[in-house]
Amino acid sequence: MTAITTEATPAVRPVRLTSLAHGGGCGCKLAPAVLQDILKGMPATSAFANLMVGTDTADDAAVWRLNDSQALVATTDFFMPVVDDPFDFGRIAATNALSDVYAMGGTPILALALVGMPVDKLAPETIRAILEGGAAVCAAAGIPVAGGHSIDSVEPIYGLVALGLVHPDKVLTNRTARAGDVLILTKALGVGVLSAAFRQERLDAAGYEALIASTTQLNSVGAELSGIAGVHAVTDVTGFGLLGHTLEICRGSGLSAELTAEPPLLAGVEALAQAGLRTGASGRNWASYGADVGLAAGVADWTRDLLTDPQTSGGLLITVAPGAAEAVLGLVRGRGFTAAAVVGRMTAGPARVQVA
Repeated sequence: MTAITTEATPAVRPVRLTSLAHGGGCGCKLAPAVLQDILKGMPATSAFANLMVGTDTADDAAVWRLNDSQALVATTDFFMPVVDDPFDFGRIAATNALSDVYAMGGTPILALALVGMPVDKLAPETIRAILEGGAAVCAAAGIPVAGGHSIDSVEPIYGLVALGLVHPDKVLTNRTARAGDVLILTKALGVGVLSAAFRQERLDAAGYEALIASTTQLNSVGAELSGIAGVHAVTDVTGFGLLGHTLEICRGSGLSAELTAEPPLLAGVEALAQAGLRTGASGRNWASYGADVGLAAGVADWTRDLLTDPQTSGGLLITVAPGAAEAVLGLVRGRGFTAAAVVGRMTAGPARVQVA
């Protein structure tokens, strides 16, 4: 049957979601140096006695003490499409937003949807599929999407406000690492490279499968980490790459860190990186914080690019006492993070990262 359209209801042709956006996923984040400049001079939050975590140390979420046994974890995250499948886009964005709650040791309780769509370019069923993808992830996390807000925007944008709960004594932050701690990364790197290859139509089916599997894996193990003795600090690795988020731990904790130049990588990433594929965000990240990073002689440019590669819905970066490292690694792998690995350690010294 031929579709019937009128001037009031024009036909909307299918388009690639990624073609409507100038960037995608956590690669859309402002460069760290730009963000720091914008936030300079913001009002101090120290006057709010119940605000346990605010903007002081670039942590993953705000934490507000409700009472002696509960604290509210509050965060929001949204971005433009990293893939063209609307359901997968919704899943990735929702998984990424909930990660900030898990990174604080919290358990999500509800979410609100943030939706900006070019309604003249996307069919209603496409937008609905994005929302359904986000709702499916929230259902898997055991929470509802209880409301939200939508606007007509030039580029497609989707994400969540995510709220969770944690015991005030078990909040995990990026500022409580200790010298000697082992650094554990729960997911392999390379999401930015794979997503760039996808946009350039250079990603094969296996690469796409790896991209989706990584970015839709909930970091729910973070809620368990908050109760483990020896786990000192946690953050999630997203738009600033492994180097940038390690540096945030260093700055928050007043320590240095040593990272390996051979972190776990998603399948196919190394070949693409060696062939010169990188993201613009990787270069912006390095320009923002490279002065605080030391690279050992022989570290290739493509390796540096992978360490600054923006990770949409990336893994957790955990600092843990050496004696508890094997147990934590075993727990994380047992929860399905099979690529989890030790990637470095914290050391005494100024806020700086050395790549061996």
